[in-house]
Amino acid sequence: MEAIEFLKQSPVTLFIVVTFFGLTVGSFLNVVIYRLPVMLEREWREQCNELQEDDKKKEDNTNKDKFNLAVPRSRCPHCNHLITALENIPIISYLLMRGKCSGCQQAISIRYPLVELMTGLLSVLVAWKFGASLQTLAALFFIWTLISLALIDLDTMYLPDSLTLPLLWLGIVVNYFGVFISLEDSIMGAIVGYLSLWTVFQLFLLLTGKEGFGFGDFKLLAALGAWGGWQIILPTIFAASLLGAIIGIAMMVVKKDFTSRAIPFGPWLAIAGGASFIWQDEIKQYLHYLLNPL
Repeated sequence: MEAIEFLKQSPVTLFIVVTFFGLTVGSFLNVVIYRLPVMLEREWREQCNELQEDDKKKEDNTNKDKFNLAVPRSRCPHCNHLITALENIPIISYLLMRGKCSGCQQAISIRYPLVELMTGLLSVLVAWKFGASLQTLAALFFIWTLISLALIDLDTMYLPDSLTLPLLWLGIVVNYFGVFISLEDSIMGAIVGYLSLWTVFQLFLLLTGKEGFGFGDFKLLAALGAWGGWQIILPTIFAASLLGAIIGIAMMVVKKDFTSRAIPFGPWLAIAGGASFIWQDEIKQYLHYLLNPL
């Protein structure tokens, strides 16, 4: 508590600390975004092999090297050069190495420093909004998880239960103590969030015979509702749909490909939901004004 009081009295120190942790976490999120889908794919294959009772495949899986968020060490995909600690400093290492691997001089994707920078900036935004408080600690975890989910869905069109479900339950637990909203609004937000997209999914399936959303989208919107309440669900859906439509049309124009293609909805839900969560007080005041104009 003394640390929080000190940071309250020194906003500059708060922003410096949050920026440092944001950039560091952003570096870790790059690992999560790449490795978690691979880990899940391996797990699914092992489960399939067990169902098939294929002894040879079981033995092959047993002999595989460990692959998780901690091991093996990160390395260059081109020359297998192991990334040293000095080469893993967020943003700075990328700039010093001029965006190239020190082993083979192959270009390193600009996405890595961009994820670090985005995580750092959003972390500062959270600290600016909520100040030195327990709200900031909880909101940082929320935003960091949304970044991971958005980019995983963008890469794989999959929203892992291992991220969406803990995020959902943690939102309810956090608001059990009234950190952001009441427990009633949190539970109702989770229910409304899930059922709103589920209902649209069922109607679209009935009318077209096609699936318009993935079940991960339902769970993500439920998690957003658990953190921000039922009041942010409609603005989130509207903003996410508008953003998704604009990006989708822009991609068609740029690629000159106007055929119907599935695009992930999770990234736009995460962006709209994160913004709605941060500015939930303003949204609720506006809704109150609409419902009670006099």
